Amino acid sequence: MRKENYIVGIETSCDETAVAIVKDGREIISNVVASQIESHKRFGGVVPEIASRHHVEQITIVLEEAFNEANITWDQIDAIAVTEGPGLVGALLIGVNAAKALAFAKQKPLVGVHHIAGHIYANRYEQEFQFPLLALIVSGGHTELVLMKGHGKYELIGETRDDAAGEAYDKVARMLELPYPGGPYVDKLAAAGEENIDFPRAWLEADSFDFSFSGLKSSVINTIHNARQRGDELKKEDIAASFQASVVDVLSTKTLKAANAYKVKQVIVAGGVAANNGLRKSLNEKFSNTDIPLLIPPLKLCTDNAAMIAAAGYIAFEQGNRSGWDLNANPSLVLK
Repeated sequence: MRKENYIVGIETSCDETAVAIVKDGREIISNVVASQIESHKRFGGVVPEIASRHHVEQITIVLEEAFNEANITWDQIDAIAVTEGPGLVGALLIGVNAAKALAFAKQKPLVGVHHIAGHIYANRYEQEFQFPLLALIVSGGHTELVLMKGHGKYELIGETRDDAAGEAYDKVARMLELPYPGGPYVDKLAAAGEENIDFPRAWLEADSFDFSFSGLKSSVINTIHNARQRGDELKKEDIAASFQASVVDVLSTKTLKAANAYKVKQVIVAGGVAANNGLRKSLNEKFSNTDIPLLIPPLKLCTDNAAMIAAAGYIAFEQGNRSGWDLNANPSLVLK
């Protein structure tokens, strides 16, 4: 009879301190997240030094809560998975050093995990992967199309050449004087507006799966500035709706094009912007007329959490990957 594997996941790449315990990479036993949104809100964005300080304060508390919630002991744990990058270097260091200390003290294997691999594997809690698959990653710092021909095998086929989609959302949100984090507020505002402003869509070269949102962001900012100078009043809802229509049109169209080009058996969406209602609707519409299954994780698994790190860590652990005591934070870690 096959032994069950319990993995502890630790995530501190940005402004959430998270610990999870997962069985066999697909069953969440506990998933505890301490958010820092309220601390960063008044600054309009994440302040790295404050984020690191909060991680130091919260990591032990969150760890204990995860074990209490799971009703499990360290004797049952098989490995510790931790985000080693990318992310804020100071924030990453807290999680990496906590994981290394625990691995040493408890004599458990240590597995470093790429943050984006975690977002991808969050989908596996909903459905088993079918290869080859295409992953659309959309977050504050990443907009990428990744082809996977097997577990733990990543091939980057498209990426943003400038602003990530989430970055563009945050910058537009600031122009619209919306609270931090801006993405969800833009999404909510867009639902109440009309797509009556013709913002650009950057399709780039005909054979390219890359993205570009810098021109769109600039167009939105210029439109707002010009209207204010003329004394015109544009409805924030219409600006949000028109901006979002441009973003999701490019994302969903290029994803469908890549899925057909690479003849994938499944498309999954990953990252914080996967929670965006406009994007979910657009992707569902695009793929409704195809035989390619579309998988989007539940809202609670879109944003940063440790269950996703444990899921990706489980695959790495099963494949025999282990990290040494020289494991370090790598803010520029490449997915490969």
